[in-house]
Amino acid sequence: MRTPFDPTRRKLVRTALAAGALGPLATLSFAGAPDPGGKRFVMVILRGGMDGLYAVPAVGDPEFAAARGALAQYAAAPLPLDSLFALHPNLVQLHAMYGRGELGVVHAVGLSYRERSHFDAQQVLESGGTRPYELASGWLGRALGAGPAKGIALSTTVPLVLRGPGVVDTWAPSSLPDPSADLVTRLERMYDSDPALATALARAKALHFDTTMMAEVNAPMPAMDGGARPGTFVTLAQRAAEFLSQSNGPKAAVLELGGWDSHANEAATTGATANNLRTLDAGLAALRDGLLAGRVWRDTVVVVATEFGREVAINGTLGTDHGSGGVAFVLGGAVKGGRVLADWPGLAKRDRYEGRDLRTTTDLRAVLKGVLSDHMQLSAKALSRDVFPGSDAVRAMAVLA
Repeated sequence: MRTPFDPTRRKLVRTALAAGALGPLATLSFAGAPDPGGKRFVMVILRGGMDGLYAVPAVGDPEFAAARGALAQYAAAPLPLDSLFALHPNLVQLHAMYGRGELGVVHAVGLSYRERSHFDAQQVLESGGTRPYELASGWLGRALGAGPAKGIALSTTVPLVLRGPGVVDTWAPSSLPDPSADLVTRLERMYDSDPALATALARAKALHFDTTMMAEVNAPMPAMDGGARPGTFVTLAQRAAEFLSQSNGPKAAVLELGGWDSHANEAATTGATANNLRTLDAGLAALRDGLLAGRVWRDTVVVVATEFGREVAINGTLGTDHGSGGVAFVLGGAVKGGRVLADWPGLAKRDRYEGRDLRTTTDLRAVLKGVLSDHMQLSAKALSRDVFPGSDAVRAMAVLA
């Protein structure tokens, strides 16, 4: 990200334009034909600490039922992956992707950080460091800085993971009224002599839609599958697919889904965790469908990760407390899926970290290094020196086809 010019006016305008203030929810018009030769990458951050053992239960582990108690009981049968693991029954679309070889699951995965703070763990997850706040930029932002590819955050601000030397935009649904063509023309004239503002306006227009689509944009938008409404994760996933399908658009995107802090009533069939799993499933399916329509799914990798897992045992309020080891999903047309990658530590109390957590046996950076190396063509030297400093001992995991 470039440092904005000092005057407050410019800072406000650049922020508004980068946040997609020129348009509310819309069907985007592409600036050109799809670019099937370009590699795409999507990072999905699940904020709050998703319970990996609930999303991907180790049903074949002999200690599973006793260790998890009520959390080993599901309203419907878990969806089998192999002899040891299954998917939560709400992850139907992900199960279908697994069957097509488009989804890989990495279990007992986590960060080097172990202190159970959401804020610190998310900072490590996004910065790519080994300790909280040792790095002020993000690993994906630094990775994008190594080449010409642009990134986009489907949010109102640029998350830490995308901050760095790379070129990054943001887009989020807006409740502001549509700008008139006259207003846009006046802005163009006003900023014509200011290269920074002119560039910001041009980038905002590139994220916008044709004025011929206004009638469609202003029409009521129907509910998505699962009852999701405009502005939710499903809608943002659809927009991400549209941006990534543009020939001159971003090649990397970041999506976020919060609400995974499952301290109470985790197994409730209509509770927060169950609903979040449905939303995640629907959103990732929408992302896949959009990228398929844009003819870039085969060149896309999506990584879904959270800041930490949960404790193995259920707590006194029928939920789970902050833990360490969890699960990550790697999906896309470029992924060698249909498999679970896990150095499984077991669920017996003696096998748990501090007697409490699923032990982390795979560093998440190994997964990310494997994707960035094989998919984005970053060298091992750049990955260990610039993208994930201090990670020389972390070997890249092969996750792609």
